[in-house]
Amino acid sequence: MNITALAIALLIGAIAGWLAGLIMGGKGGLIRNIILGIIGGLVGSFLLGFLGIGGGGLIANILIAVFGACVLIGVGRFLFK
Repeated sequence: MNITALAIALLIGAIAGWLAGLIMGGKGGLIRNIILGIIGGLVGSFLLGFLGIGGGGLIANILIAVFGACVLIGVGRFLFK
């Protein structure tokens, strides 16, 4: 992974984590949003790939990461409440 790909992954993670926080009503800073968005991208890719849903491009990747981050927030709330 080169520096450009890393920067794009961090940007997508930050945007996805921020949007998931808005959707799910979460609280967190930039670092938490980036981590949540990156892990959400992995979770979303796995879940949607399992269902045969996928896409390419920046917007599709952000939406997949937002979906995965929302799933993570929901599971976290369920487990730790």
